[in-house]
Amino acid sequence: MILHQFLDFELLRVVWWLLLGVLLTGFALTDGFDLGVGTLLPFVGRTDIERRIAINTIGPVWEGNQVWFILGGGAIFAAWPPLYAVSFSGFYLAMFAVLAALILRPVGFKYRSKRDSALWRSAWDWALFVGGAVPALIFGVAMGNVLQGAPFRFNEDLMIFYDGTFFGLLNPFALLAGLVSIAMLTMHGAAWLQLKAEGPVQVRARKIGSVAALVTIVAYLLAGVWLATGISGYAIPGAVVTDGPSNPLLGEVMRTPSWFAAYSERPWIAVAPLLGVIGAVLAFLGLRAGREVSTLLYSKLAITGIISSVGLTMFPFILPSSVDPKSSLTVWNSSSSHLTLFVMLVMAVIFVPIILAYTAWVYKILWGKVTEADINADSGTVY
Repeated sequence: MILHQFLDFELLRVVWWLLLGVLLTGFALTDGFDLGVGTLLPFVGRTDIERRIAINTIGPVWEGNQVWFILGGGAIFAAWPPLYAVSFSGFYLAMFAVLAALILRPVGFKYRSKRDSALWRSAWDWALFVGGAVPALIFGVAMGNVLQGAPFRFNEDLMIFYDGTFFGLLNPFALLAGLVSIAMLTMHGAAWLQLKAEGPVQVRARKIGSVAALVTIVAYLLAGVWLATGISGYAIPGAVVTDGPSNPLLGEVMRTPSWFAAYSERPWIAVAPLLGVIGAVLAFLGLRAGREVSTLLYSKLAITGIISSVGLTMFPFILPSSVDPKSSLTVWNSSSSHLTLFVMLVMAVIFVPIILAYTAWVYKILWGKVTEADINADSGTVY
């Protein structure tokens, strides 16, 4: 008997939906504080040595953290090919902006301290700011557009037609979602700096991070109200085929007044937004009180809750279509084959624990604060 037949197609689709959420959340929890520190860099450091302290809190770990981003993109490509095709073609300019911003990070880290020039270093500091703030904003804007539905459709041959524009992505609700994202990751970066830095950098990070936590709470609640009262949802009428072929045009999808019908059908999913709000409130209190390890954990709790609330609210939809609801991509109609999902699951079971173990080992080795004495003592080897 072929091994993959022990796990039915429906179960594998749900497992890979969960794994996609885990990978994207893992990226936000790890590389998220890198993006947050980059966003905070021009504001927490007023001297060159202070900015170098902030940079060196993430310098040894940002490359490893970015592995989660690569894993997430790879999972979309292999497990959900139609999602990859629609998102990476329809959102091409947005993706290009993200990649261009992320490219600034390694260049900025490498070249910032190569010249003893205030103008040179300031320019690279702002480049690192762009490398942190732009991806944080665009990721949130993307989630806002996913919740509203993307303007794409399939023809009878499953060719994709995208009817939107880059500036069409910058609609009011999506920008509010972008504000949630950038505030949330700024809060996360501040929690990291509170843990890893000291002196003026830590003090300023606490102050700015407290404001970012409050903005996260208010903007997230406002987005929730807007989503409940002003954004249409999607639903699959009648019986759902959960183990059929991956062809969106074989099913039916209808628009609904709100996504919040999911909470009456599955009340337990309300735990996600509750964790998001509670985590942000506790992170705010932790930043104000100067608690270090617990504040970072509360920030991670907020991120997990906020991101999970999107996926759980939309399930089983992954990317709805605003122009042709029938073309919407769901867990049941847009996955790879049964065998492909099984082989990928085997690989994930082998390699994800290795990545987690390596990540834990790196953080253990690099535990401790980055100080001004560290920068002065190793000025030629640190960033």
